[in-house]
Amino acid sequence: MNQDMQQYLEKAQVLIEALPYIQRFNRKIIVVKYGGSAMVDEELKKQVIQDVALLKLVGFKPIVVHGGGKEISSWGSKMNMEPEFKNGLRVTDDETMELAEMVLGKVNKSLVQLTESLGVKAIGISGKDGNLLAVKKKYVEGEDIGHVGEITEVNAPVLYDLLEKDFLPIVCPVGMDEEYNTYNINADEAACSIARAMQAEKLAFLTDMEGVYEDPDKEDTLISELTVSEARKLMENGNVGGGMLPKLNNCIDAIENGVSRVHILDGRIPHCLLLEIFTNKGIGTAIINDGEERFYDGE
Repeated sequence: MNQDMQQYLEKAQVLIEALPYIQRFNRKIIVVKYGGSAMVDEELKKQVIQDVALLKLVGFKPIVVHGGGKEISSWGSKMNMEPEFKNGLRVTDDETMELAEMVLGKVNKSLVQLTESLGVKAIGISGKDGNLLAVKKKYVEGEDIGHVGEITEVNAPVLYDLLEKDFLPIVCPVGMDEEYNTYNINADEAACSIARAMQAEKLAFLTDMEGVYEDPDKEDTLISELTVSEARKLMENGNVGGGMLPKLNNCIDAIENGVSRVHILDGRIPHCLLLEIFTNKGIGTAIINDGEERFYDGE
C-alpha cells in the first residue's frame, strides 16, 4: 500500500470514528463558550468558527457565547483607561461599560461575518435583545464593582426561535436589569446560564488551559473524563486552583441543572472542538454526572 493510500484510509477511519457521535448528538443543542487566545489569534479564530460551522452542518444546534476581556483591555490601554480590580474582578464604571459594549459588539459582528463566509446563517445578539439575559447588579463580598451583572433569567424562546429558523446564534454577554440599566456579564456565567435554560446536551469552554489535571505539576496527568464527585474531591484536596476553580464550579453547576456533559478545552489547539467531540479519547476534560456512561475507558 502506497503512502497516499494510507493517508486516505486514515482520513476514512477518522470519519468512521466520528459517526456514532454525529448520530448520538444530531439535533441536540451545544453551547460553546468562546474566549482566551483563540479570540485573539486570527488563524485560531478561523479554525474555531470552522469547527462550529461543521457542527451546525452535520446536525448539531450550536450556540456561541463569546467573551472579549483581552480586547477590552487592549482598547482601554489605547484610550489610557487604567483598569481597576476588586477581589480579582474588573470594576466596570460608566466609561468602561461604554467601552466594553462597543468592543463586544465589534467582536460579535466579526464572528457573524466569519460564520456567514463559511455558508452558515448566523445572527449576533446581545443579552439586551429580546431581553435575552435579565440581570441584577452583582456584588462581590459586599464590594460594588460597577456595571457587572448577575443573570436572573434567560429568555430561552428567543434562542429556540433562532435555532428553529436554522440560524446559529452568537451571543454577546451584556444584559439589562429591571430598570433597563446596562451590565457586563462574565462570559462563563452567561454560557452556563444559557446552557441550563436550553437544557443543552453539551457545554464546551474554550480556554487557555489543556483541561483538568490530577496533579497540576505533571502534564501526563490530564484527566479525559471526570464525574461531578471526582471533580469535587479534586477541589477539596487542593488539586485544582487559580482560574480553573471557578470554571470547574461552573461546570458542576451546569451539569446539576440539566446539561448532560461539559467540556474544558485548550482553545490554542487547532480544531480542538472537533477533536474533543468526535474522537473517542478527545483532547480536553469532559465533566459528566455521577453514574453517566463514560465514552473513554482509559485504555
